[in-house]
Amino acid sequence: MKAISYARYGGPEVLELGELRDPKVGPDSVLVKVRAAAVNPVDWKCREGYLDGALDAVFPVVPGWDVSGVVVQPGVAVAEYAVGDEVMGYVREDFLSRGTFAEYVAAPVRTLARKPRNLSFEEAAGLPLVGLTAYQVLNRVLEVKRGETVLVHAAAGGVGSLAVQLAVHAGARVVGTASEHNHDFVRELGGEPVTYGEGLAERVRGLAPEGVDAVFDTVGGDALKVSANLVAPEGRLASIADPEVVSYGGRYYFVRPDPQDLRHLAELAEQGAVGVHVSRTFPLERAADAHRLNQEGRTRGKIVVTVDWEPES
Repeated sequence: MKAISYARYGGPEVLELGELRDPKVGPDSVLVKVRAAAVNPVDWKCREGYLDGALDAVFPVVPGWDVSGVVVQPGVAVAEYAVGDEVMGYVREDFLSRGTFAEYVAAPVRTLARKPRNLSFEEAAGLPLVGLTAYQVLNRVLEVKRGETVLVHAAAGGVGSLAVQLAVHAGARVVGTASEHNHDFVRELGGEPVTYGEGLAERVRGLAPEGVDAVFDTVGGDALKVSANLVAPEGRLASIADPEVVSYGGRYYFVRPDPQDLRHLAELAEQGAVGVHVSRTFPLERAADAHRLNQEGRTRGKIVVTVDWEPES
């Protein structure tokens, strides 16, 4: 199969398009013919070796954890999926090697759900990681309730845009930080935008004088420090970007695959409660450009890599 891979840690230049052997399909996995794979910040952080202390890399590494595509071979123990089923998944394992930037990926069924019928393959590829992150933090860490006020950082980004939609669907009021050119986008999602930078605390206090009930931090650093002073006395703070959140009495969270959560997100997508904004697509051979753009950190919604596709003969 054709795949993007890297044989050593480094910048986008280490990504190469080449031929790799087709994946073997284990008993509890399905072989997915890839239609699209989304880019996430964790992809380039893995590529540069930042997660080497947590995840072994078996080179060559095919990057990518998000995928949408079509099942072409179920494993011998799989009853959940059949040939021709359209699926999406957060295909993460406990090591780096068999990613989704390829023509095929062997995906454990625990990482998959059926693709929402109303989403394109590109949109569906952009839902799993960010959707699961937003859903799990809002529901399992922050336990956001109807009527509460939630501050979401980087509200126009991949995780942030899903967090805004999910929190609004849960009945919360959402204040979202974003660059001014993204304010209308945040409003379309149902949030109340505020600008980053100096004076952020005063701007948030202007909307929520008593403080916010929950903060969803996706940025870390100064944003986290400011957030700690904006939480109401009984409020909650969570970060997916900065472990220092613990020192402020909050919780650091790393998303995990969960098929039930992913199925719920698919249902919400089909109901129109959440959507995925794809800002840019790149063909597989330009995966390095997709990584570069994502690494700039100014993406609205998602960047997606597409794979040339023909039906199985």
